[in-house]
Amino acid sequence: MSDYPGPEEWDTYMWVVAHPDDLEFSSAGTVKKLTNAGKKVVLVQVTSGDRGTPDRNYTPDTLSSTREDEVHASAKVLGLADVVFLHQPDGNVEANLALREKIVRQIRTYKPDVVITHDPFRPYAMHPDHRNVGLGTHDSVYPTARDHLYFPEHMADGLEPHKTAEIWYFGAESPDVFIDITDTFNDKIEALKAHDSQVGMRDDLVERLRERSAEIAKDQPFELAEAYKSIRMFR
Repeated sequence: MSDYPGPEEWDTYMWVVAHPDDLEFSSAGTVKKLTNAGKKVVLVQVTSGDRGTPDRNYTPDTLSSTREDEVHASAKVLGLADVVFLHQPDGNVEANLALREKIVRQIRTYKPDVVITHDPFRPYAMHPDHRNVGLGTHDSVYPTARDHLYFPEHMADGLEPHKTAEIWYFGAESPDVFIDITDTFNDKIEALKAHDSQVGMRDDLVERLRERSAEIAKDQPFELAEAYKSIRMFR
């Protein structure tokens, strides 16, 4: 599929990512394209990246505070409808029932048509947080968020079960959804630059991302792309 943001009736998209800047590196061009089209995009930020730096001037508390501020700055660039921080420990995320409950709660709150996350099934995926967030999200979408007997306490809070139409995985080995980000590539760069603690010293950021986006789009009828593996769910 090429340039495939979803059927017109799909209005709400939810990204569930491990670290601040995971959305921007993987998907910021897609997000901006969707919000430009009037779609609602919500970010569920599983960790606040409190260990992701070589700078010894940071503590976990000051780093997480800095990185959450950067997420909010990037969200303004991209037009996100909301950002939810789950405050899980950086580098120690587990794909367990506790994580699923937190993700399911957000799915039932925002009722996304499409959920997008890390591909947990890619061979040699290195970062354990990426794998575990991807797997936890995968298991939350189906069947957990759909069936009312999972986490029935949510219903007491007014949260009904929700059936998601599709789940997309970024970083996939064999993607089948390619989004044209030629017109939103500069927005992707602007959003990434909001994460100054991570990319502030990278002089080659624009060049490397343009090369990567062009490589993804090499068989597509457009210049620059982001790509995903899509799974259609039963609704």
